[in-house]
This record gives sequence, C-alpha cells and structure tokens, in this order.
Amino acid sequence: MRIDKHMAEEKDRREEHEEEEFGELIKYTFAGFAGGLGLGWFLDKLGFQQNPIGEWLVRTLAGEGESILEGFFAVKKRLSGATSSLAQAYGWGKLIGMTVPWWIDLFSRLLGVNVYGWEGFYIPYFYAMSDQLGANVSGFVYMYRQEKSFGRAVKRYLKNPVMLTSLLVILIVPLGLLIARLLGFSPTTNFFVALETIAANLCWLPPLVGMWVEKKRHRRTSD
Repeated sequence: MRIDKHMAEEKDRREEHEEEEFGELIKYTFAGFAGGLGLGWFLDKLGFQQNPIGEWLVRTLAGEGESILEGFFAVKKRLSGATSSLAQAYGWGKLIGMTVPWWIDLFSRLLGVNVYGWEGFYIPYFYAMSDQLGANVSGFVYMYRQEKSFGRAVKRYLKNPVMLTSLLVILIVPLGLLIARLLGFSPTTNFFVALETIAANLCWLPPLVGMWVEKKRHRRTSD
C-alpha cells in the first residue's frame, strides 16, 4: 500500500511538473510574437521595408523567437539534472529545427523566387513551423526511447493529444498561407512580415493542449 501511495504521489508530482513546463513554453511563444511585431514596426520606421536581413530578423523573432527561449529552457532543465520530459524533448526539437528556414529563405531569393507573391508562401511556413517539425520528430524520438519499440511508440504518438495537435498544425498552416497569398496578401512591410509569420505560428497550440490535458488529468487523480 505504501509503495502504491508513493507511486501515485510521484506520478502527481510528475504531472504537475509537466503542466508547468508546457506553461513555460506558451509564455516563450508569445514573447517571440511581441518581439517580432516590435522589431517589424521599428524597422519600418527606419525605412527598411523589403530588406532581406530585416525580414530574416523579423521572421526569426516572430516565428522562432520562442525556439531560442525554449532551447534555453531545455538546456537549463538538462543542466539542473531534471528528469527528462516530453516538454523538454519538445524544446530541444524546436531549437534544432529553427535554422532550416534560414537556408530555405536564402536559396529561394538566390534562385529568384518572388518571396512576396504566392510562390513564396512556403517561406513563412518554414519560419513558423520548422521548429514545430523538429519538435514533433523529437517528441516521437522521446517516446521511442521510453517504449523501446517503434510500434508501441507509434501507438503512443497517436494517442497523445500534444503530438496529434502538432501534426494537425503542421498540415493545416501551409494551406492557410497559400490561400492568403492567392487572395492578394503580400508581406511588403516588416510589420506585415511579422503578422504573417505570427498567423502561421500556431506552435502555441500543442503546449496549450498539453497543459490542458495535464491539468485535467491532475484533477481526475485528485478526485
């Protein structure tokens, strides 16, 4: 009985810890949004519209600013000796995936792609979602390491609300961006660049779902 009670208490502590970690990830996301909007407005005031470097900075902050903070979060947790968690794996994945859009943006411009027309709809997608792609893969690897079986990891993935929300976001966002561009939207100012990237950056949804699930689970166990 004591062992069962101890295991239940340990599980409760772990769930509370996971909930707090997902909450931190959400804070980082909106901090990145604010930074991107602020920088976009400032660069427009300085007259740096349609400047590749300015747009790179704005998109990085608006789409990936949270990845930098989440990466620091994962490093901090690792250095503190904290138990590995899905939220930490999520943070590591986002940090690793954040450099991908920089190269996509650069080579698209070098190849003459109209980054302001419908042809360039994929650029904000990768700025907003490449870290999410990395987080999704990293989350699956985390599950695989725990389950020691690819099949069991897939089953756990398909039952995990956070990972499924992440996958849904990854698939839906490019369609929305393409439709917006086809309807005439063009990010010709840095502020518009920030707005487009923020609209595409639904990376806050999976952590929000994770926090909600953990809170709901904690309430159920408390009852």
